[in-house]
Amino acid sequence: MDKQILIALGRTCGSGGHVIAERIAEHFGISLYDKNILKHIADENNSDYEELVKYDEKKRNIFLSRKYNEHNASMEDVLAQMQADFIKEKAASGESFVVVGRCADVALHGNENLITIFVNAEDDARIKRIMTADKLSEKEAKVFIEKKDKQRRNYHDSHGVEGWGDATTYDICISSSYFGIEETADFLCAYIEKRMAKLK
Repeated sequence: MDKQILIALGRTCGSGGHVIAERIAEHFGISLYDKNILKHIADENNSDYEELVKYDEKKRNIFLSRKYNEHNASMEDVLAQMQADFIKEKAASGESFVVVGRCADVALHGNENLITIFVNAEDDARIKRIMTADKLSEKEAKVFIEKKDKQRRNYHDSHGVEGWGDATTYDICISSSYFGIEETADFLCAYIEKRMAKLK
């Protein structure tokens, strides 16, 4: 790829956003970063990967946080910053990549090569997807989706800038319900190609 492209993709639970991100990364032959960032951090810091997973994309627990000389010792905050630093370092190196979640839109804000995307879907489609993927009942799927979306919103808005899922804070917001996962990914790839053509 001649031009660096940075794609930050947010998604609601059950929208298929992660699969779409995978298809975009595959289409352009670039890296996909998601929870695998934790593996990189664990390896670099000789940390326990499973322990890091506990704090991934979580809002700081104010009851378990401590401050020393105005510095917050919350593990959620520490991990969020480590992931932001990882994303910024990759971008500074000139690498092109897709990041799923992790406040990447905030970490990379101001970069002229950044494209921010938010993927949503109709509630019925999301529920069916989660029921199938996780073998849950309809009621269980609804509860799971509500909990996951709340977690993602709280994480994004507490570690970045408020506006998770707000159309005014992304370059493009799209529902995967109308075209399906594959065609939505194709549509976004075409959009990204047009944006890339305008880069200097």
